[in-house]
Amino acid sequence: MTAGFDLAAVFDDDYLYFYEPLLSDERSDAEAELIWTLAGLQTGDRVLDLASGHGRLSNRLAARGADVVGFDVTPSFLDRARKDAAAGNVNIEYVQGDMRKLPWTAEFDVVVNWFTAFGYFDDDTDRAILTGIHNALRPHGRLLLEMNHGANLMRRFLPAITHRVGNDTVFDEHTYDPIAGRVGTRRTVLRDGRVRTFEFSVRVFAFPELRDWLHAAGFSTVDAFDGSGADLIDVSPRMIVRATKA
Repeated sequence: MTAGFDLAAVFDDDYLYFYEPLLSDERSDAEAELIWTLAGLQTGDRVLDLASGHGRLSNRLAARGADVVGFDVTPSFLDRARKDAAAGNVNIEYVQGDMRKLPWTAEFDVVVNWFTAFGYFDDDTDRAILTGIHNALRPHGRLLLEMNHGANLMRRFLPAITHRVGNDTVFDEHTYDPIAGRVGTRRTVLRDGRVRTFEFSVRVFAFPELRDWLHAAGFSTVDAFDGSGADLIDVSPRMIVRATKA
């Protein structure tokens, strides 16, 4: 399995159509609260929401008083985020760009990367992204990564998953490459009588491996939590990793 992620194919209108119902206001409120707590955020802190999507967390963090930049590669997601920010009278900056080319140095107190938005590329590129995040942080800045907990994911691995919204369907066929540490997906989208199929893969991490990557990127302290902010244990389906710049 080769490392690959077709960003344009995965992150389009279909993505929000099928997955936004899973990202309820209640869930987003709780996640913004958790980010605020785990990152030790204070009013006025400069925050980069890396792969911010349609702004569900960026706008909430800004509404709480953080100085937020939302950064994403998908123009339609950013358009939606800006509209929601304007409707909520939230002051926030949204920037289109590629996480492989972050344009900032020592700019942020906190970087947030949420909902399995890391591990899209080959290992060397993903490691370089962590170095870019480290460079974008101010001294003592914190990074929060939220993703699948790899060790638990393998215990509940399914060869196929179907997700439906009304009469429309997403069908994902999964394979796992233990040498590359990647889950490959062949996705078939059936919506409004239209069918399209594409493939992508995502790196899967256990905490010790990701901790070592973060240390190699220059971070000092690296901690792990489950999706609720409690201790990470073997049955935790989600993993939050907090890394601090020296």
